Amino acid sequence: MTTTPLDFTHNGPVYGLMAEFDTAQELMDAAHKTHQAGYQKIDAYSPFPVEGLAEAIGFHKNRVPLVVLIGGLIGGISAYSLQYWVAAVTYPTNVGGRPYHSWPAFIVVTFELTILFAGLSAVFGMLALNGLPMPYHPVFNVPEFAKASDNKFFLVVFSSDPQYYTTDTRSFLSTLGPRMIAEVPS
Repeated sequence: MTTTPLDFTHNGPVYGLMAEFDTAQELMDAAHKTHQAGYQKIDAYSPFPVEGLAEAIGFHKNRVPLVVLIGGLIGGISAYSLQYWVAAVTYPTNVGGRPYHSWPAFIVVTFELTILFAGLSAVFGMLALNGLPMPYHPVFNVPEFAKASDNKFFLVVFSSDPQYYTTDTRSFLSTLGPRMIAEVPS
């Protein structure tokens, strides 16, 4: 049984359509055209970092700084609140005539917990926003994707994209001159 080089079909739920390209420049051009055509949920895979590829697929949002800020604020507020509660509310002790709410004594612990919470939220926030740990990804169902770490470049249009229609998206991807187009089963 022979198959055409542009077809790999699978029955069942579809994760998206994958196009294979030979060079990084072909992938960049295809990514620009795909994003300009209105596709919003796309991803690209290459064996090495390609400068400008993230912008070409429309990836501009980075929520990690917001997660770090929120984590740092929670750490600082919780550290200061705990120290205030212990020193002024629960166990008020007059030490050397200083007031119960002596904020200069609270600064070091507040600073340290702010840094600790910000660092931990950066690590766990980055993992969560990247969807990690992910021991399985649907693109591994396409046999040709094994070449992604060697010398091939791939562009995936997700089936969850509002503009995704299998036949229309397949015909659009074929106009970009890929080596192969494959359905990515879920």
